[in-house]
Amino acid sequence: MNEARRPLILASASPRRREILSSLGVATEVRPSGADEEALQIKDDVEFVRAAARAKLEDVLGACLDAGAYVLAADTIVCVDEQRLCKPRDDADAVRMLELLAGRDHVVRTAVALGRVGDGVIECRVVETRVWFRPASRAELERYVAAGESGDKAGAYGIQGLASGFVTRLDGSYTNVVGLPAAEVVGLLVEHGALKQWP
Repeated sequence: MNEARRPLILASASPRRREILSSLGVATEVRPSGADEEALQIKDDVEFVRAAARAKLEDVLGACLDAGAYVLAADTIVCVDEQRLCKPRDDADAVRMLELLAGRDHVVRTAVALGRVGDGVIECRVVETRVWFRPASRAELERYVAAGESGDKAGAYGIQGLASGFVTRLDGSYTNVVGLPAAEVVGLLVEHGALKQWP
């Protein structure tokens, strides 16, 4: 295991992103961003998720006094029928989202932004994964939401939990759907010196 010279600052409160980085052997220090990505008025989904990740990164970079520290931020959205699904407002909204996804495919987009204190934003990459759900009844979807997995997740589901029972096929990075594309993040960190080498 070869970690960064100092812990990577993760500009996210997501336990799933922290777990993915930990599984990669990357030491992190969590400093959640206060940026409100839902306030962004950007129609294009790729540009929206890129801008959201950058906003989170810039928020934490601006508040960080650790000269030379690397900061990683990310934002994930689910896209179906030209609709952008972020986190559900409540259980009814979660069921609505899942009804849009049942019996068909959708695209999960995660933007990963890396910066360094003193240097600003270094690079932002967007990774896409296509996911297929089997058909599901409304009662099934309501039971899933009642189980409590939906609340803090884009598209109202967590592929690593009960929702794996809906997924029939996946094209692309699995960890991208969880919230952080592992292979792409490793490449980004090594390329820009946040990791000397990996693994």
